[in-house]
Amino acid sequence: MALIKDGILTIDNFHKTVGHAELPVIGDVLVNLNQWNQHKGLLLSSDQSVGVLLQSNEHPKAIANDIKHFDLIALEFPVFRDGRPYSYAKLLRERYRFSGELRAVGEVLLDQLYFMDRVGFNSFEFNSENPLLAWRKALDELNICYQPSADTRITTSELRNTKRDLKLPLLSLDPLESKNGG
Repeated sequence: MALIKDGILTIDNFHKTVGHAELPVIGDVLVNLNQWNQHKGLLLSSDQSVGVLLQSNEHPKAIANDIKHFDLIALEFPVFRDGRPYSYAKLLRERYRFSGELRAVGEVLLDQLYFMDRVGFNSFEFNSENPLLAWRKALDELNICYQPSADTRITTSELRNTKRDLKLPLLSLDPLESKNGG
């Protein structure tokens, strides 16, 4: 499984503890919501970086008061058609102001990387023979945004307004206007 973080192929420093009876004493840990709630005191008193994994049926409000303690929040896509993690990512970035690593895990498909990036994910676990090439291709595939999102890409309406402000001629799709110079 490859991990792309901030556009760079990287090694995962977090020990995944889901399914383990005990938490590791050394190193960064990724816990699920139940483990976080059970071992919060222990995790906060350690030097470890802590990440939490939310399932798609676990809303970010469950960790809203604890967000400042996480270096990583991983959102699981259990199947490609479950869109809740997209909404959760946007909420984490905009409403809860999470600025750390936001990771897409689970059923992460190359066709969805661009949209995941737009809503605020900055790291992705997925299978690929050449993950960096796949990542770049996914981001370059689309270049027009119709709706604003958690990213800083300019939307088509913002581009249109910029052209009007700069008094640049707008292209018309109406053939009569083009012939008449209007």
